[in-house]
Amino acid sequence: MSQELSAYVSFYGAAVSIIRPAIIAALLIGLWAALRRTDLAPATRTRTWLAVALPLVAWFVFIWNVATAGAFEARPGALPFLPVAIVLPIIIALPLLTRSQRIAAAIDTAPASWLIGLQVYRVIGGNFLVLWAYGGAIPGAFALPAGLGDVLTGLLALPAALYLASGAPHGRTVAIAWNFLGIADLISAVSLGAMTTPGPLQLMAFDQPNLLTSAYPSVMTPAFAVPLSLILHAVSLWQLRRLSQRARMRAAASGGHLLSAA
Repeated sequence: MSQELSAYVSFYGAAVSIIRPAIIAALLIGLWAALRRTDLAPATRTRTWLAVALPLVAWFVFIWNVATAGAFEARPGALPFLPVAIVLPIIIALPLLTRSQRIAAAIDTAPASWLIGLQVYRVIGGNFLVLWAYGGAIPGAFALPAGLGDVLTGLLALPAALYLASGAPHGRTVAIAWNFLGIADLISAVSLGAMTTPGPLQLMAFDQPNLLTSAYPSVMTPAFAVPLSLILHAVSLWQLRRLSQRARMRAAASGGHLLSAA
């Protein structure tokens, strides 16, 4: 690793050690604000918030410790911890969140633009482009689609959120499209990461394998940010669906009142 690349990796590691906790804090502050607008009892709000906050923080700290210990690094005979780190949180979290009536109550009071605008942090994925630019530290077959996709998703997050919040026509359609763009980017990045990293799934980049993205600090993106982002996309789509259902119910109720008045 060149001196310039080493200096950049150190800078990136220091920057994301501040940014990622800030993202978690913003998420938990938003959740608390939404819970305060519900009809839930104060004690129930606190328990609900802690039921999300404690596992989320513990998950982040655990992944951070495992990453800094080098457990995710691609090497011969290494166990496939990274795929487990990506898939397992999604399998656990999504059913628990979407089946919780208390979380549903919070989601119904929160602005639908919140979970979309929050993902402006996806621009951090530009790290892959920087690593590729440093003399091809990671293969372009991975860096270009993954990095550009992340940056595009992050740059579009705030415009999509603002358009939805404005009540403009087709705002919900734009929000859904943005969510599917973000999901497609993440699936593409994970797939290309597996195909360019040494291991049983490697299909390309044999002369320039994808090693840095499995090492700390870059590995925090696939090991933590990817599953977190997929969970946020899924919850956002769930929120948008509930919003649409409530709108249809209000329209049906309004139509019923008009017929009764007639």
